[in-house]
Amino acid sequence: MSTPVPDKPALEGLEAKWGSVWENAGTYRFNRAAALEAGHDCVYSIDTPPPTASGSLHIGHVFSYTHTDVVARFQRMNGKQVFYPMGWDDNGLPTERRVQNYYGVRCDPTLPYVADFVPPHEGGDGKSSKAADQLPISRRNFIELCEKLTVEDEKQFESLWRDLGLSVDWDQSYRTISPEAIRTSQLAFLRNLERGEAYQALAPTLWDVTFRTAVAQAELEDKDQPGAYHRLSFAKADGGTIEIETTRPELLAACVALVAHPDDERFKDLFGTTVTTPVFGVEVPVLAHHLAQPDKGAGIAMICTFGDLTDVIWWRELDLPNRTIIGKDGRVIAEAPEAITSEAGKAAFESLVGKTVFSAKTRVVELLTEAGALIGEPKKITHPVKFFEKGDKPLEIVSTRQWYIRNGARDEKLRARLLELGTELNWHPDFMRVRYENWVNGLSGDWLISRQRFFGVALPLWYPLDENGEPNYDAPIAATAESLPVDPTADPAPGYTEDQRGVAGGFIGEVDVMDTWATSSLTPQLAGGWERDPELWNLVAPFSLRPQGQDIIRTWLFSTMLRSTLEDDRKPWSDAALSGWILDPDRKKMSKSKGNVVTPADILEKHGSDAVRYWAATSRLGTDAGFDPQNPTQIKIGRRLAIKVLNATKFILGFEAPAGAAVTEPLDQSLLTTLNKVVADATAAFANYDHAKALEIAESFFWEFCDDYLELVKERAYGEPGDAQASAVAALHLALDVLLRLFAPFIPFATDEAWSWFREGSIHSATWPSADEVPATGDPALFSLASAALIGIRRAKTDAKASQKTPVDTATIAGSAEQIALLQGALTDLQGVGRIAELKTAIGDELTVTEIVFAEVPEA
Repeated sequence: MSTPVPDKPALEGLEAKWGSVWENAGTYRFNRAAALEAGHDCVYSIDTPPPTASGSLHIGHVFSYTHTDVVARFQRMNGKQVFYPMGWDDNGLPTERRVQNYYGVRCDPTLPYVADFVPPHEGGDGKSSKAADQLPISRRNFIELCEKLTVEDEKQFESLWRDLGLSVDWDQSYRTISPEAIRTSQLAFLRNLERGEAYQALAPTLWDVTFRTAVAQAELEDKDQPGAYHRLSFAKADGGTIEIETTRPELLAACVALVAHPDDERFKDLFGTTVTTPVFGVEVPVLAHHLAQPDKGAGIAMICTFGDLTDVIWWRELDLPNRTIIGKDGRVIAEAPEAITSEAGKAAFESLVGKTVFSAKTRVVELLTEAGALIGEPKKITHPVKFFEKGDKPLEIVSTRQWYIRNGARDEKLRARLLELGTELNWHPDFMRVRYENWVNGLSGDWLISRQRFFGVALPLWYPLDENGEPNYDAPIAATAESLPVDPTADPAPGYTEDQRGVAGGFIGEVDVMDTWATSSLTPQLAGGWERDPELWNLVAPFSLRPQGQDIIRTWLFSTMLRSTLEDDRKPWSDAALSGWILDPDRKKMSKSKGNVVTPADILEKHGSDAVRYWAATSRLGTDAGFDPQNPTQIKIGRRLAIKVLNATKFILGFEAPAGAAVTEPLDQSLLTTLNKVVADATAAFANYDHAKALEIAESFFWEFCDDYLELVKERAYGEPGDAQASAVAALHLALDVLLRLFAPFIPFATDEAWSWFREGSIHSATWPSADEVPATGDPALFSLASAALIGIRRAKTDAKASQKTPVDTATIAGSAEQIALLQGALTDLQGVGRIAELKTAIGDELTVTEIVFAEVPEA
């Protein structure tokens, strides 16, 4: 039953009203029964980005998630059974940091669990609190607080998503730390392990000394930092010296070789010889390698274990020893490299023990100066340094035991398959494909997935202890699929009892957790019921769409493609939609780390959700959009559009169409012919994932419809009943019906409100308009000509400083013979809207309104 048309239509309150209606009616629920009957091809499944449930959403989230939602709504109206879940990315470092700041605690796994624990405080961001001021608590207590806070954050996020009008099926939501998600992640890892795709290695690892955790290649960020080149003198065997330049003199004790380009004539005589390091007196070889840069520094470099990623390549390819001196805390370790044998060298190293990298650099420069091995003054520079994307200190490279998944870096067949699947994927926009290909081709190492954190998915492994109580890391004990999910720190290993934990001949549990991307890379499996609900999985997988930000192609898109390739040898979706970034008024990308983000709650409340959605939808995929919260022009335009939709609907519904009324008048037929093309073009744009073009096409027509057509035909629509009057009303009603559906994906609240005034059910359950619904029996040029003529009449009155309501005795419309002939079908309407007693026509060079004679002198 339709609802009454209000006296004064308004946008206020529509979000609460329609959000409740949609939820109670199950408007957006995935209809599994209908999907089973229709089959996989009739399902449109979306691998929705699970936002990090730590802190608050910002306007960038609203921007990109709106892009996804308009697609979901379009597909639903096109008869697809839309599977549109929402996930929450709970686990990982952002959640841990938020819990530390929010509750004033930090995790200490050595402490016992405290029942009914009450944290020191609740609330606030606590960003100024230091680790020393945070209360240490057990791992279990810490995880409980993580669980508690993420659940509360997710409630707030869901409320905002509902206010925005996302047509998500909330019955299909998931959490990346739920028991089901842990089971899925652990099972996928065990499959990787069984196939030899997951392996453990003691290797150089990018390490964040603040968070005490390993960092993967995809999580790196270059930041320009001040530094200095120090020129050092190494002693040659013949008594001479060779000089090198380095920005990291503190790693001199870890030097394992010097290296130069094989074609560099300056050093060819040195290749195969040895030199001695200053201060520490260690003999190291001089080697050749193509990565050495003749034009950088002195042209010959010091290889240390490890100063940067190039050092790792040289170390591996030249088969050099490992003399790591920096520990996981970012300080010089106590044990000197075995290669330092002289008493002076040992004493020099002893003076470095326990120092930070910065302090060690200062001390080594002092030692070099004392030894006369520092040449000249250091040359100050600015250079890019590797950081963890969430860290604030440069990364170190330390040797640690970590778990990896093969990703094609050292497997040409796998790399080629990943590139092949990338070409099969439909990219929107297409130019984003090259970013994926560049990433795959540029991989330098396998995917490091283990993390030394607390709130995450545990690696489902244990290690046997020998008769001395030492772990045998080469013989991991894997969990059985039936036992998942497991926590190796709390559950005993298969075949063991808990009292054998930590004792000789027993076992120890793996304490590391998986990188959060190792779980998020399985979002299709998490949402789609992989190995949990085969019926659902077969309906939704492979998914139809992966929408996401362009900045996580290398992480989320690639890692999901990798896991799908390893498990099913197929791409996980048919299409990928990449949104651009939101830029602040200074054209800088909005991000939490830069502190320039805008939270959307106030914007939504002030302007309304339809207005904000309109702003987001006007940007094409892959295009960055500026946002100025002080002057949100596009949002204001969106609000104006939504209000106009309500008012235009009210106006049109004021005319009751006679039953069976036909559209017979040329102007009405012309309008519908124009609308026919609008529907076809907007549908084609939407089908090609160009929602912004679809909106632009519909909106451009809508304003012409309101500003021109409504004005042209309202006199006739108000007139005496008859074929001409019925034709106008029928055209108005049909155009309204179609336009509301064209706008429904973009401004869902206003359109469903307007729809409810004359139609049963939700507009979002209605059928997307087709060109076949709109008869194309007229000449579309007539509507354009009539609009131009109307504009001419209005301009003539404005030029005469007359009101648009001022009566006119006579006016003449001039134009080409073809134009004048066509305009005959609209002259009566033009005469009525212009209040013209006699409207004449004349043949001229262009369409103009001339010789306007007013019935009375217009007031100045």
